[in-house]
Amino acid sequence: MPRGNAAQSKVHYKGKEEDFIVMVDDVQAVQDWKKDKSTPLAQVVSGWKVFVTHKHGAQGVLDTASHQTLDNEFGTHKDEDVVQQILEKGDLQETQTHERQGSTNDTMGARAAH
Repeated sequence: MPRGNAAQSKVHYKGKEEDFIVMVDDVQAVQDWKKDKSTPLAQVVSGWKVFVTHKHGAQGVLDTASHQTLDNEFGTHKDEDVVQQILEKGDLQETQTHERQGSTNDTMGARAAH
């Protein structure tokens, strides 16, 4: 996951029963993979987790998809097959994450001179 002001890229696929999300390293990597499938998927995806948002679109809370959910939607729960289908049929999205704000270590106290 990116930190700070880094861009976060994902592919959103609206299924029959659920919305699915796969995190990807880079928008360009996905576009290159779509043109040339000989590129290994490991160089495109950012981890092999498939997430569901419980019909809340691309912005919902991300939960890991169960094998049953994947079987119902894609006919398989094999990670590589599911990820490939999501990349082929889904919508590519890139968002800019905001800098972290707030205290970074509450256990250090106020750290002010007394």
